[in-house]
Amino acid sequence: MKNKTLAAWLAFLGGPLGLHCFYLGGAGSTLGWLLPIPTALGLYGVERVRMFGVDDSWSWVLIPLLGFTIAGCALTAIVYGLMSPEKWNRRYNRDAPEESPAGSTGWLTIGAVALALFVGSAVLMASFAFSFQRYFEHQVEEGRKISQ
Repeated sequence: MKNKTLAAWLAFLGGPLGLHCFYLGGAGSTLGWLLPIPTALGLYGVERVRMFGVDDSWSWVLIPLLGFTIAGCALTAIVYGLMSPEKWNRRYNRDAPEESPAGSTGWLTIGAVALALFVGSAVLMASFAFSFQRYFEHQVEEGRKISQ
């Protein structure tokens, strides 16, 4: 029996590592094995900022990968949490009746949805702001080089 509340929390807290994919799809989940790649690249971008400063041209490409992965996993947690119990049980608990308690929505599920909405939207907006700011600053610098 796959629990909807646990899947929502795994998507929110461990989503960038693919934990929710492994919980729902097992060790053969392709997405579960692919999710750590943009997460690791984004963390490498954060490390590049620490080593080379904010002016590093690769950091504004790599860091948003981490942010978009976190935001995508937060969206997945929201989708899991808001899925009706009947649809959840049809999709993930095929042998159980549609009214099985594994697909029910409780206060812990609502908490996962609310936190995922808050954190996911904040991370998404921060990723957009960081990448656009760095991109336009880079364009201004290149324009100055051309005009001189």
